[in-house]
Amino acid sequence: MNPNISALLTATIGAARASHLLSLVTSPAGLPVDADGRATRAEIAQALNIVLFGGILDRVPTGRAYTDDVAAAGGKVTFDHGALRTVKWRDNGALPEGETAFTRILRPLGYVLNGTYPLDRIGMTGRSYAHADAPEEIAQFFLSEFHPERYSEAFRQAVSRITGSSADPLTPRAQSLLWQLERDGALAVQEGAELIGLLVPCFERQHATPRLEDYEILLRESAEMAWIATEGNAFNHATDRVDDVFALAEQQKQLGRPMKEKVEVSRSGRVKQTAFRADMVSRAFVGAQGERVEREVPGSFYEFITRDRYADEQLAQPRYDLGFDAGNAQGIFKMTAAA
Repeated sequence: MNPNISALLTATIGAARASHLLSLVTSPAGLPVDADGRATRAEIAQALNIVLFGGILDRVPTGRAYTDDVAAAGGKVTFDHGALRTVKWRDNGALPEGETAFTRILRPLGYVLNGTYPLDRIGMTGRSYAHADAPEEIAQFFLSEFHPERYSEAFRQAVSRITGSSADPLTPRAQSLLWQLERDGALAVQEGAELIGLLVPCFERQHATPRLEDYEILLRESAEMAWIATEGNAFNHATDRVDDVFALAEQQKQLGRPMKEKVEVSRSGRVKQTAFRADMVSRAFVGAQGERVEREVPGSFYEFITRDRYADEQLAQPRYDLGFDAGNAQGIFKMTAAA
């Protein structure tokens, strides 16, 4: 076990939770280390990802049950990527619009753009970001931007009423630490842990409780934007990289878990994906008279991916296909449309 990652997690979430999560998730081997013992950007990125993966387990009972099964069998999850949804819209309150809210965080952590994917059927654009220091071992981020301008005037007004109240959770202290990390590639372990604690709130909903009327306007035209209205910038899903996604899907169906019917296969044939349907959660809304209204809506979900290896001529060795596929992504995103 990488001692800096363990120390970062222990300082952020406590020794017991850190030990538990580390027992569930495969640890990268051979990450870059700092000569002075500071936490490198790769170690900080990995520790942050484990904290965010733990958040998925807290919010997604189906995914937690699956992960517990893997651990009970003596295995670990290989965290392949986490997905976030953003809104590319001028009325976004104090929060930078679209993926900018996260690229300002990911870049200092060592992430670089790995691919762009038009998701036109659902009015979005997706972009993947891989870690420059360990792209196959540190989870990628799949950031998607929703485009309200492609929808009706009533829809756009509802989006503005919801996202216009957004706050910016990135504090001046967090910005200072990110700047130092981008400059030096490392931070003192204590400062790295402080940064992780400051970044975790960025992966939540930043706008006020939505009006139920606005939510219903959004839902009529876009399940994806309706999801953002209740969940915001929380992880939409986290993904386990497995050897055979087809066999896993059949196994999970036999256990009675809410598995997607079809496995999505990329045009290259090298990337195969499926997922559990989103677990339902209770969320608050503001009713017509200003009263609090509770409603069951789709929350986050848990995904599975198989990535084949192929011959990389530049590296002169086999490597995982770390790309994504627009068709796959749009099929997977429909998991939050479940009623």
